Amino acid sequence: MTAFTSTSPSGLSRRALLRGSLAGAGLLTLAACRSAADTASSAASGSATPRRGGVLTVGTGIDFTPSLLFAQSANTLVQRLVFNTLTRYDDQLRPQPELATSWQLGADGTSVTLELREDVLFHSGRRFTADDVVFAVKNLQNPARSAQLRSTAAAVTEFRKNGDFELTLVLAHPVSNLFDLFEFMIIPDSASVEDAVAGTRLIGTGPFTFTQRKPGSSITFARNDRYWNPGRPYLDGVEIRIVPQAESLLSSLRTGQTHLSYAIRGKDVATLKGDPQFRVKQYDTGSGAYYIGADLTAEHVSDKRVRQAIAWAVDRDRLVQQALGGYGTVSAAPWPRSSPAYSEANATRYSHNPDKARELLKEAGVGTITLPFAHSNDPGNTAIAQILQYDLRQVGIETVLQPTDSPTMQKQLIAQSMPALWTLSHGFAQLQPATLTVSAYPFNEARNSSHFSSPAYTELVQQAWHRPDSDSPEAKALHQRITDVLLDEEFVIDLAIGGLVEVAGRQARGTDLNKFGYLNLDDAYLTA
Repeated sequence: MTAFTSTSPSGLSRRALLRGSLAGAGLLTLAACRSAADTASSAASGSATPRRGGVLTVGTGIDFTPSLLFAQSANTLVQRLVFNTLTRYDDQLRPQPELATSWQLGADGTSVTLELREDVLFHSGRRFTADDVVFAVKNLQNPARSAQLRSTAAAVTEFRKNGDFELTLVLAHPVSNLFDLFEFMIIPDSASVEDAVAGTRLIGTGPFTFTQRKPGSSITFARNDRYWNPGRPYLDGVEIRIVPQAESLLSSLRTGQTHLSYAIRGKDVATLKGDPQFRVKQYDTGSGAYYIGADLTAEHVSDKRVRQAIAWAVDRDRLVQQALGGYGTVSAAPWPRSSPAYSEANATRYSHNPDKARELLKEAGVGTITLPFAHSNDPGNTAIAQILQYDLRQVGIETVLQPTDSPTMQKQLIAQSMPALWTLSHGFAQLQPATLTVSAYPFNEARNSSHFSSPAYTELVQQAWHRPDSDSPEAKALHQRITDVLLDEEFVIDLAIGGLVEVAGRQARGTDLNKFGYLNLDDAYLTA
C-alpha cells in the first residue's frame, strides 16, 4: 500500500507527490485550481495578529435549505461551520488532513485505510470514532439525502475497523474522485441527523455550534470551546443574514452591517474597485459555471440541432461583462482552465453566431417558437435570464421566463421535472472530471435533469471514473471523448465559468472556502 501522513513535506511537487506518497491513486491532478488572488482595490491586509472575539456577519441572498444539507445547493455556507470533513484540498488539489490524519491507498485503488484524530468531540460531548465515518458514508448512500456524490459513496462496499480510530474502506472498483468525496462529505452526529435535515438541530464536530435559525431571516452560531483545532476559532460567533435584495445586500456591506458576502453581483463588485474599505478575492475554481439546460422530452429541444442553435445564439462575452461584471470566463465547455479535461478548442467550440443558429433552426424545420424558460428568482440569475431571452429572440426563439425560488429549482433538478429550458449554475467541474459526469444533476450519465441517455456516453463516463488516475494520456483521451459528446448533444449548454467572489469589509480577515463553497472560519477574525 502507499501512504500519506500529515508530516509529508509540503514542498513536494504535484508530480513527485503523485509518484511518491499517493502513487497509483490518481487523485491529485488539478493544478492551481484556486488562485484566490486579492484585487488591487483590496484594503492592505498586512500581517495583523489575529484578534479574539466578535461576531462575524455574513450576508447572502438565498436561505439555507436543511433538507439539502448533504447536497450541493445554492447555500453551502453552513456545512463547514458546524461540521468537519475527513480531508481538505489545498490550492494544488492535494488532500490535507482534517478528521483523518493520514491514509494508505491500496496499490490497485480498491481500498483506503484512514487513521483518524483521537481528540475530537461532537458538540453533544460524544467522542468521534470510526463508527461516525461509517455512518457518514452510509448516510450519503441513502437516496433520500439527494447527495450528488452518492455514486462515489456507493462504491464503498465494506468497512473494516481496527479499533476506534482506524478504518479501511473497501471499494467495488477504483474511483478517480475518492478525495472529492472526502472533501464533500460532512461528518454528522448519527443521533441527530434527522433533526439536522429538518433544520431544528445541527450537531457536528466543527468550530461553531448551531444556536438559532429564523427561516428567511438569519442563522446564528456560537464558538465551540471544545474544538479540536488548538486555539480556534478566534470568533465568538457567526451570523448568516438572508438579504434577498441585491441593493440591500450591497448597502449592508457599505454600512458595516455585514462583514462578508459571496453573493454580491458582479456588476456591483466592480463598483467597489478602488475602495480601500473593501477586500475583493476571487476563487478561481470554476465552481459556478453558468449554463442553459434543456429537457429532451419537450417539443423542439428534443432535436439537438435546436440545442446547438441555442449554443450559437448566445453572446457569452456580453453575458460575462454585463451580468457577471467581468468576473467570469467565456466557455462552451464545463471545464475550468485548471481541469485536466480543459482545452482551448473545447472552450471556444461555440461562439456568438446568430446566422449559424438560424441555419440550424431552418434545417430542423423550426420556425418561430415559444418555450418556457425557468430561472432562479434572485437578481443575479434574473439578469442572466433576461440577457439570454434577448439573444434567443434574435434567432426566432421566444421564451416565457419562469422565475422560481432556488430550493424549488434544486428539487426540480433532482426530480427531472424542469421545463423545456432553464438557466442555472453548476459546480463539480472544478474537481476530478469524473465527479461532474457521475455526480452533477445536469450531467449525471445514469440519471440527469435533461433526460439524456446514451450507452456511448455511459460507457465513456464509467471508463473515466473507474480509472485510478485522471491525468494520464489515456485518461485525458477519455475526457476529450466525453467532452465531444457534451458539445455535440448540448443537453447542457455551457456559457461561462464564474468563480466565487468574496467581498469583505476591512475588519474581516482569514476567511476561506473549500472546493464545494463550504465556509471555513477556523482562522477568521475581526480587526479592531
